[in-house]
Amino acid sequence: MTYPTMILAAGFGTRMGALTADRPKPLIEVQGRPLLDHAIAVAGDGPVVVNAHYRAAQMAEYLARNHPGIVLSEEQPDILESGGGLKQALPLLGASPAATLNADVVWSGPGPLSVLDGGWDGDRMGALLLLVPQDRAVGRQGGGDFAMGADGRLTWDKGPDGLIYTGAQIIDTGPVRACPDRIFSLRVIWQDLMDQGLLYGVIYPGRWADVGHPEGIALAEGMLRDD
Repeated sequence: MTYPTMILAAGFGTRMGALTADRPKPLIEVQGRPLLDHAIAVAGDGPVVVNAHYRAAQMAEYLARNHPGIVLSEEQPDILESGGGLKQALPLLGASPAATLNADVVWSGPGPLSVLDGGWDGDRMGALLLLVPQDRAVGRQGGGDFAMGADGRLTWDKGPDGLIYTGAQIIDTGPVRACPDRIFSLRVIWQDLMDQGLLYGVIYPGRWADVGHPEGIALAEGMLRDD
């Protein structure tokens, strides 16, 4: 399983309130480890790139001290959103396809990229997204993201029965590179792939915690203790 991996870590963390007044969200700790370290632990064997915008200097200092082999992609003066951030990092990532991970989640179960690797088929997929049912999405606020057909193809489903996108995927980076915009969401790419029947999903067999809000910290720690 060798994929270059982009860890999306550039958000402002506004839902964290006072916790991000003096640090970026990826450096908030869960079970004594920064969220960023939880993401790095499940990254692929290829190059790893982390993007940063808010308090980027703290992110750069932390990586230099603790993970000197990981490259920082700083987004200034603008935050580039998920698609623009990945596009900027493509020269650092190199080969396609690439994996992406969110920096504000915690996993309980098999490595997410190993699950994706088992389902990836680049001949018929533009992207393969890792999903979890809502009853195994710890700390999730709001409804679902996708419905998955019997063939694995995805459509949008924001309702109470929708599957949750975990922030992990394998994606052909060609469409990202070709996007003419500098600042854009990966949802733009997913919509194009969905329209072409090239957006697929696979179910994560473990549990997953959203640590994008303060209550998520204790919930994630409880999930890890239980397992």
